[in-house]
This record gives sequence, C-alpha cells and structure tokens, in this order.
Amino acid sequence: MRRLVVRFTLSHLLVAVVGGLVTFVVVWWLAPTIFDQAIGLGPGGSGRGAGPGYGQALRATFASAVTSSLLIGTLSGALVAAAAGLLLARGLLRPLARVGTAVGELARGNYTHQVPVPRETELASLVSDVNALGSELQATEERRLHLLSEVAHEMRTPLTVIDGYVEAMIDGVMPAEPERLGQVSTEVRRLRRLSDDLSALSRAEEGRLNLTIGPVDLDELAASVVTRLRTQAEDAGITLTAVPGAGTAQADSDRAVQVFTNLVGNAIRATPSGGRITLRGSRVAGRAAMSVEDTGEGIARPDLDRVFERFYRVPGSASVSDGSGIGLTVSRAYMRAQGGDLTVTSAGLGQGATFTATFA
Repeated sequence: MRRLVVRFTLSHLLVAVVGGLVTFVVVWWLAPTIFDQAIGLGPGGSGRGAGPGYGQALRATFASAVTSSLLIGTLSGALVAAAAGLLLARGLLRPLARVGTAVGELARGNYTHQVPVPRETELASLVSDVNALGSELQATEERRLHLLSEVAHEMRTPLTVIDGYVEAMIDGVMPAEPERLGQVSTEVRRLRRLSDDLSALSRAEEGRLNLTIGPVDLDELAASVVTRLRTQAEDAGITLTAVPGAGTAQADSDRAVQVFTNLVGNAIRATPSGGRITLRGSRVAGRAAMSVEDTGEGIARPDLDRVFERFYRVPGSASVSDGSGIGLTVSRAYMRAQGGDLTVTSAGLGQGATFTATFA
C-alpha cells in the first residue's frame, strides 16, 4: 500500500466504484417514482386506462424515466467522484509540494532545510535523495569556507613577513642585504606555490588541463622522484625505495611526476620515523600501475571514499596542518584526464595505506 503506483491505481478504482454505486443508487431510487408519476400510479392515482398504443407509450415513458434517472445519477456520481479524486490527489501530491519547497530553499542557499519522509516508497526515496543533497551541499559549503579561511591564513604569514622586511628596509632600519632579500624571496615562492595549487584545482575541476600524451617509462619517472625526495625522507627517518615493474605507458610525464611527488609527499607526512615508503610498479590486466605503499597512520574505512573529495582532509591525520585538502583531488583529476585512475586501499588506522595510479 506504500507504493505510489498502487495508491494511484486504488484511488482511480475507488473513484470509479464510488461513481458507479452512486449512479446505481440514484437510478434505483428515482426511476420507479418518475415512472409511477408518468403513468399516474403515484399516491392517490388510479392509472391510465389501456387503449390503442398504450403499450408503446408506456415503454417510451419508461425509457424516458430511466434516461432521466441515469442522467441525474451520472452527474451526481461524477461530482462525488471528482470530489473524492481531488481529496486523494491532494493527499498524494502534498509530499511533492514539500519537495518543491525544499528545492527552492536549496536554490536560495538554505542547505539545512529537510523534508519529512512520506510513507510512499517512491516519494520516500526522492525525499531522502533531496535531503542527502542538501546535507552534501552544506558539507561542501562548510569545506569551501574552511578552505578559504586556511588560504587566507597561509597567505597572511608570508605577506606579514614580506611587509615587515620591506618596511624595515624602506625605513633604513634593516639593510637590503642578500640574506634579507633571500628571505623575502622565500616567502614570495610560498605564495606562488599556493597560487599554483589553487590554479591547478580550478583547471582540474573545469577540465582545462593541457596534456601531452606519449610513451613514458613509469619506472624511470618513479626512480627520479625517489632520488629527488630521498633526502627529505631520510631527514624524517623513513626508508624510501622504488621497485620497477610498471614499464611503459601512454601518459603525460609532467603530470605523472606531479602525481607521484604528491603521493610520496603525503606518505612522508603520514609515516613516522622508522617507517618505509615504496613506489612499486606493476601491470594489472595489461595496464601499467604505480603504487605508493607506506607503513604510516593508515586510513579508516569511512574515510577511504572521501580522501579524494575537494577540501576534505582526514580528521586527525598528520597532514591536516600541512595541506589544503586539494592535492589528492588534483592528482585524481590528472590521472583520469590521462585515461587512468587513482585509488586507495588501507587495512585501517595504524596499518598504512596504498595509493595506486593506474594508466591507460
């Protein structure tokens, strides 16, 4: 009884049955009276005498009485059926009106508006989806505002340093020596990196990546990333190695290096001293793949599907204070733009994680 199709079918059936019953009752009640009055057999009447053509006249009179009764009954049944159908339709469509109101609230930015879940299965599914959409939009808006706050915070520190040094040099308090100018240059590079990350996120989400696809030796790229980041890993007490096996794939070498570098950088931040990070190449169903395996803090199961969401960062992870939550989003966009994908697996917290970049 909670399926909408059943409700609509039963409502139409009910309308038809009610209309038929009303018509029958009215005809049954009015036809004899009208017929009796027509031939003079009503109260106090003695009837008309029989004569030539009396039978035909009687049949015609009876037909007229039945027709009049059916007409009145049909009109009465239609009115009753219309009233019953209107009441039933309003009851069934009221949840849809609530959904329309909710969509209007979402369009106005009120993402907290929720719709009561009706009993009908189809409408309940629709309402649940609308409520889930509102919750997701609210979460996305909160992450966006949080990101803007963090970006402003990240910009504030280098801008404060630059402003202080430049103002001191202008006032003559601090000489414009190469060492001081080098510190200013360092803060400018920090701002440029932040700008590049945000620009990369924008291009990735809008599908405006400029790719140069060609044959690339993934094992060679992985070895170069390990060589470049080994010092950073050793400073953190982590062993960083590369295991070849991916071979050649059609890819953009610059984007692939960016993906590997980002994954290894995240792994270094998530792995404690004494841990290991391995770039392992492989072939999966004829496709080249490069995995970054670490023995770090791992990822809880509920967060596995969310680590690639824009602005999302795993609560309590070591990288919360280091990144803006857009690195993995951009990396997956880079891989998918090349016809591949980026996935993650983890046995749980404290058991490390494996990010796998699969190429076409």
